[in-house]
Amino acid sequence: MKWISLALAGVLALSCTPSHAQQFQLPEDPALKEQIRKLDLAHAEAIFEGDTITLQELMPDDHTVNHPTNRIVQEKAELLKLIGEGVIRYTRFERRPEKFLFYKDLVVVMGDETVVPAPGAPNEGKVLRRRYTNAWMRQDGTWRLAFRHANNVPETSGKP
Repeated sequence: MKWISLALAGVLALSCTPSHAQQFQLPEDPALKEQIRKLDLAHAEAIFEGDTITLQELMPDDHTVNHPTNRIVQEKAELLKLIGEGVIRYTRFERRPEKFLFYKDLVVVMGDETVVPAPGAPNEGKVLRRRYTNAWMRQDGTWRLAFRHANNVPETSGKP
């Protein structure tokens, strides 16, 4: 009988979680969506151009990236160092935001990227497709890219 009660409590807890979580997501705000879309694309352009001044403005000091080179870059200074060393450098960088999720002081952007690493960078010359998630947080009235996750998508052979 005790196991049945525990199982029932577990099922009830799991069934309540999705509706509870949905209460935190806010409806889409078209003006904010456009503002964040522009910031998201400006971030991609700044990475492509190696524009450390713009990146300084767009990211807080504790900016963290789960980077597609299979490492976690834990601070803005470390990321800017990798850009300066040419580890993060591209001859092509296209970002396509697809989904925006709105929360209090947080907008999550999910999408697709195509990059071609520059000579001397890991995977140089290869066309890489990525999925990404960027989290933009409002801090002191300014939207900044708090954290990011990008992963390379393996090429499919076309076979099931």
